Amino acid sequence: QVQLVESGGGLVEPGGSLKLSCEASGSSLIIYTMGWYRQAPGQQRELVATITSSKKTDYADSVKGRFTISRDDARNSVDLEMRDLQPDDSALYYCSAQSVITNNNYWGQGTQVTVSS
Repeated sequence: QVQLVESGGGLVEPGGSLKLSCEASGSSLIIYTMGWYRQAPGQQRELVATITSSKKTDYADSVKGRFTISRDDARNSVDLEMRDLQPDDSALYYCSAQSVITNNNYWGQGTQVTVSS
């Protein structure tokens, strides 16, 4: 089982940038597809980006061209670089790990991103 801890959230003005990081422990990430999801108040959790162990990436249409997901299996970590942030990007951002062997999904506790002037 893998444990995930997110960091890097905060308050940023529109047009600004943030980098979220997810540190994993308890298991190597090499057998997991990693992802970032977000959930705004009153809304369902939605996919932001995923990255496979072969580093194939996928993004929600709303963040394409602005967000970049990356992983470093040697450091057991996954990052999400976000630029040109907008108020609609405000949400609690969660790191996820889905095992390619068992399909079990694991979640971190989330890190808050607030975009406001």
